[in-house]
Amino acid sequence: METAEIKMYSDYKSPFAYLAFDPAFALEQRYRVRVRWIPFELRIKGKGERSLYSEYKARYSYLDARRWARPRGLVIRGPLKVYDSTPALMGGLFANRHGRLLDYSRAVYQMFFRRELEIDQPDAVAAVIASLGMSASEYRDYLIGAGREDWGRAQREAQADHVFGVPLFFFNGEPFWGHDRLPLLEQRLSDAGLAI
Repeated sequence: METAEIKMYSDYKSPFAYLAFDPAFALEQRYRVRVRWIPFELRIKGKGERSLYSEYKARYSYLDARRWARPRGLVIRGPLKVYDSTPALMGGLFANRHGRLLDYSRAVYQMFFRRELEIDQPDAVAAVIASLGMSASEYRDYLIGAGREDWGRAQREAQADHVFGVPLFFFNGEPFWGHDRLPLLEQRLSDAGLAI
């Protein structure tokens, strides 16, 4: 039988994208699906740029993320600044080209949320790439070469899909926003007869 595609838009600075990452790829073990990871950079306002209510919401979001993370043994510490995650996201595209997306993403999420990785620094990302046996110099070349094309293509696809946040999944054109929507997505996959 044919394998269906699930799109997963993600950003390494999102604790909820972190929570969704492994469970999303685990769907490939239970359903005839392939998860296609697509980078999407969240545009987040910094302290002083948000309303007081947005500050409350941000604090609550991290509290909630930690509640979900704790039983899985994941550490989620809020970042100390607003990050431009493009270098890390382009690292994900690079790793994907080399068949290492899962290893790379797990390392980046874990290190970032432990405050051990500056995802906006290409040299820091290159070190992660190298630690996984890929070429740091090829990654740097990718950033200024083919990576720009791959990045632009991903952003155009996100715009066409009206992506507004992450994690955002699409199955048969239907969006599912948030790691806690995975059970709804699984029901759709079962309804479509894709269970293995």
